Amino acid sequence: MVIAAALTVTVCVPTVPTSRRYPPDLPFVATQHWSLATGSRVAVYHYPPAHPEARRPVPLVYLNGGPVRGISVLDHRFLQLLARQGYDVYAYEQAGGGRSDLLPMDQYTISRSVRDLGAFIDRLHRGRVDVLGFSSGGAVLTRALATPRVAARLHRAVVAEPGPMDGPTARVDGHKGRASARGLAPATTGRRSTHVPRYGVAFGLMRLGLLSPETGLIGQAEGVNAFTAADLGSDTASAYCARDAHRIPTEDTARNFSFSAAASLRIQQTIKDSPSIAPQLRRSRTPAMLLIAECSSQVRQWATAVLADDPAIERTQVMPGVGHHLWNGLDDNNARALAVITAFLQDEPAPLPNSPTREEIPAFLRDRR
Repeated sequence: MVIAAALTVTVCVPTVPTSRRYPPDLPFVATQHWSLATGSRVAVYHYPPAHPEARRPVPLVYLNGGPVRGISVLDHRFLQLLARQGYDVYAYEQAGGGRSDLLPMDQYTISRSVRDLGAFIDRLHRGRVDVLGFSSGGAVLTRALATPRVAARLHRAVVAEPGPMDGPTARVDGHKGRASARGLAPATTGRRSTHVPRYGVAFGLMRLGLLSPETGLIGQAEGVNAFTAADLGSDTASAYCARDAHRIPTEDTARNFSFSAAASLRIQQTIKDSPSIAPQLRRSRTPAMLLIAECSSQVRQWATAVLADDPAIERTQVMPGVGHHLWNGLDDNNARALAVITAFLQDEPAPLPNSPTREEIPAFLRDRR
């Protein structure tokens, strides 16, 4: 009876607060909270141009990956670099992520993410904007390009290391980039919620698809409070090249880190359940650039599907020597990513060859590049 009671306690009794505890504000940027027309209330960060006299005329909006995750300190540093180049940079954490308010679980959908982007741009009152979308943020941006009401608000788009854009793409079983640091990097240190039976069982069953994100077993706020950076395990290592396995930078602080596993899985499922957006994407007219990492942990066809179906992609840049996290603070990786992005936004010659082109996609996939 004592053993049974102990097991019941470990599974049924929360070990973290069950009401949302938001991360404290960052010391180097103010956190604003904007209420969007969609009903989402999101945390917003603004990096004005470091030199106002060199201000670029078009604002730049950053969509981080996750999908329901706070913006890492590593990403904030890269946004500061963009501001030093004269860009008026805005970033927001998608609903449920970071310091943004939670949504009811059934409202986390990829369509809601696209509508939130359109509503955020409207809230800026600055006309058309450039958008940089990374990872799942790249998937949101791709779907925005295929949504006329939102696409009309976009000036230029940078789709960086995108996730799958729709159901057919999500079901593709293709190869990835060159070897990542997954399985090579030292084990992640720090407290893990998954070492607590209550959270280990719940998160594990959700990931396997055996437990719905809408489950009442663990409340949404409790799940976000419990999840730690260490719980990501080898997922973090997979964002770096194999050669960087023993020097992976610290991407975030424990106080700033925030990730909603349940809401992220919910959005990913709505992508898997969605029909093809290729017919709509083929009508896109927004100038766009596709960024691919040499050591990407993303399925290559997720990126090449965007290239194949979006006629407005003007250039593709494969970034050598980096993994999924293109700007990572190692060596000159930030400077190289900055050069590629700013060259496109300013309509200047690309620093790297335009490759693969649409015609080169079959060879690119065949050669497992």
